[in-house]
Amino acid sequence: MRSLSPPLLVFAGALLAAGLAAGCATQAPSSQPSQPPTHQHSSATNPGQTAVGATFGTDDAASNYDKTLVPNGAKMVVAEYIYDGSTTVTLNVRGLVPNRAYGAHAHAMPCGPKGDDAGPHFQHETDPVKPSVDPNYANPRNEIWLDFTTDAQGNATAATTVPWVFSNARAASVVIHADSTQTGPGKAGTAGARAGCLSVGF
Repeated sequence: MRSLSPPLLVFAGALLAAGLAAGCATQAPSSQPSQPPTHQHSSATNPGQTAVGATFGTDDAASNYDKTLVPNGAKMVVAEYIYDGSTTVTLNVRGLVPNRAYGAHAHAMPCGPKGDDAGPHFQHETDPVKPSVDPNYANPRNEIWLDFTTDAQGNATAATTVPWVFSNARAASVVIHADSTQTGPGKAGTAGARAGCLSVGF
């Protein structure tokens, strides 16, 4: 993951603290961003934490396809924390539409000029049927789901932990969707149009 500018580094520090607090238990999305900054950490027994962030409309790593839902100037940071065979991913956004629910997932490809460039959701165990809408594959244990609801300022934090770590196959982006994620057969994993995307080197 690339290095962050000082403002985003402070922002990412708060996010990393949220990831660390999440430990190895799945966290429900929260509408309140974390505040206390921390530093990146890595060790032989704790592979550690990494973060990447960007400002929409400014940084090449971020693309906003719906500027009403993800306006220019909005910020997004994704942090990854690996511990004891599990991966916690934390998402922090600022400056989106206030008091609104969004879907968000890790995708297989980096962001591009079009929303479809990010490809399908990353799956730890790949569904042989495409598009994948089978709850046996499209679920928050096999994929990385980070749905959130913004607060009155358009800010939110979400975190999830999956019981696996990336190997040779890795996710390459996190996409913000226009709607909350569905879970039923035939619609599992769908969350409406792709509104924004951040390329993330997991």
